[in-house]
Amino acid sequence: MMPKAEASDTRFDLLKWLVVVALVVVGVVGNQYYSASPVLYRVLALIVLAAVAAYVALQTAKGKSFFVLAKEARTEIRKVVWPTRQETAQTTMIVVAVVLVMALLLWGLDSLLGWLVSLIVG
Repeated sequence: MMPKAEASDTRFDLLKWLVVVALVVVGVVGNQYYSASPVLYRVLALIVLAAVAAYVALQTAKGKSFFVLAKEARTEIRKVVWPTRQETAQTTMIVVAVVLVMALLLWGLDSLLGWLVSLIVG
């Protein structure tokens, strides 16, 4: 059974998501309605609305779990060993060479089969 505070948090999640959707709709409709206004003001208003919507979304259970996932993903990305410039260049050259060899093989096979079919047909 969930603790009382957690149960009340999840109970209001639907309301919070409705607020997020309402903020997004206000942003889209407002941007269109005020299309004659300077772009700077509209962009600033959209940034503020997006920040408020993100804050409200992060107060939900799914939003909190998404934030934890994003933090863990960032930690994992730091652990990745990226290839050096030389390794990247060598791997790219190998891929290009294999693609060229396969293209030549398929072109040759296509030409051979076309020649055989033309002999049979006519």
